Amino acid sequence: MSSESIGVALIGCGRIAGHHARAVMDTEGLHLVAVCDLQIDAAQTYGQEFSVPAFDNYRRMLREHPEVAVVAIMTPSGMHYEHAREVIGEFRKSVILEKPAVLKNSQLGDLYEQADTQGLSVFPVFQNRHNFAVQRVKAGLLTDELGALRAFAVRVRWCRPQRYYDLAPWRGTFALDGGALTNQGIHHIDLLRHLGGEVRRVSAKLGTMRANIEVEDIAVAIIEFESGALGTLEVTTAAEPIDYEASVSLVCANGLAQIGGIAVNELQTYSPAEDDCVAFSEDFSESVYGNGHRKIYAQIEECLRAGTDFSVSRADVEGTVRLLNAFYVSDENDGWVDLSAGLESARLGRADEELSDLYRTREDSAMGPGE
Repeated sequence: MSSESIGVALIGCGRIAGHHARAVMDTEGLHLVAVCDLQIDAAQTYGQEFSVPAFDNYRRMLREHPEVAVVAIMTPSGMHYEHAREVIGEFRKSVILEKPAVLKNSQLGDLYEQADTQGLSVFPVFQNRHNFAVQRVKAGLLTDELGALRAFAVRVRWCRPQRYYDLAPWRGTFALDGGALTNQGIHHIDLLRHLGGEVRRVSAKLGTMRANIEVEDIAVAIIEFESGALGTLEVTTAAEPIDYEASVSLVCANGLAQIGGIAVNELQTYSPAEDDCVAFSEDFSESVYGNGHRKIYAQIEECLRAGTDFSVSRADVEGTVRLLNAFYVSDENDGWVDLSAGLESARLGRADEELSDLYRTREDSAMGPGE
């Protein structure tokens, strides 16, 4: 690409969109071109804050702003695939996919193949990998300071009351959301692979204990890693009355590492070098999203300008989506699931055209800047 600043557009203007917009504005070599949301008021809020045009029709946005090179997609999870497919295939733009990227690996493969054909890129967002605490533990594993993994534990004990799910029709549905695993626990599932290595098989049970929703608000699982290490997972949004804990811990041959905090931002235990716990912990009190998005956008700028590889490869994100689906398949089949089978959940991401229509661009929608 040329030395000119690279244009970024946003589709979906929920709470996370502001964090993306600020990350774009803070990244040298990038600039925010426009924002879009089906609810024009939501788009205009960010449009006014960042002094860019606001749209309620992303097709019009991209037609009117051909300078856009990459589009961040932050629509309901189950719509990521459909929206990204059109942005790549019809508008020839690279895409940034907020968690959990997509709900099925078959969708992910199709997006990467389309992007490769067009010479474009797919950038999955797993910002917690960039937290100092996570990177310190990863370094300890790579250098063998921690030694071989023996046991891995994930614990997410959060509270999501009924009013949270009632905010929008897509929430709490298998078609467009997924439950505690897909929405809240996905970053910890990703860290399970990122730090623990590939998983051989899982056995999981899912339940709905608190909210009036069709998806799980509690999941527990036993995990067997390819290395032979064992793991446990407990993810719930049925804790009362507040969020209590979100942590990952690793028992290794040379010591113990535990990361916790509001968003795996505190290195709470690191027995090979306990003094590192202070140096590698971050204060996320001002933003639960931390600083990872800025680091991601800096990488994206470099990838688009210099053609370097993104830190999360296709195989990497496929591994996380495969593991996510394996937990659901295990519950559906009431038994162990081998990850090598690549099975997809019958429930997660299932078709629901009536619900999806609520989040599709209306062809008669034509609001744009100044209207």
